[in-house]
Amino acid sequence: MKIPLDPKTRSFVLKVLDDAADIAVATKRPDGFPQATVVSFVHDAGTIYFGCDARSQKATNIAHDNRISITATPPYRDWKHIRGVSMGARAIRVVDEKEQMRVGELMLKRFPEMADFMHEMSPADMALFRVDPEVISILDYAQGFGHTELKTGLAA
Repeated sequence: MKIPLDPKTRSFVLKVLDDAADIAVATKRPDGFPQATVVSFVHDAGTIYFGCDARSQKATNIAHDNRISITATPPYRDWKHIRGVSMGARAIRVVDEKEQMRVGELMLKRFPEMADFMHEMSPADMALFRVDPEVISILDYAQGFGHTELKTGLAA
């Protein structure tokens, strides 16, 4: 995360990412309509990664306009425990082989069942994206109904 966060907020964001099963990714279609899809993801100390089919509508949308929004909300048992983060971000396609390998290892660690599908995919069929947030919104109902905080600005 390039947005400077105080230690408490950073810890909150990392815990939400650890506890969330997946994220919703909203992209903008070439016709201007938004498109939201749910994807599995991993994060490396807050740097979020997700993959998709390189020919998918999501990958096409990102190639057209890399501005995305994502949301992560872990399961909760009642409204007093709703936590989440949403981010306005840039989706950057990962082309560096070392970074691709590291993210692949993280994906296999978090989703070991992915190994069952790897024979069906070739690396050329996959697009791997890094999420570079520009705005982060924190949702924490433990602090009151609808409590949100907005964090903006890139670190130097």
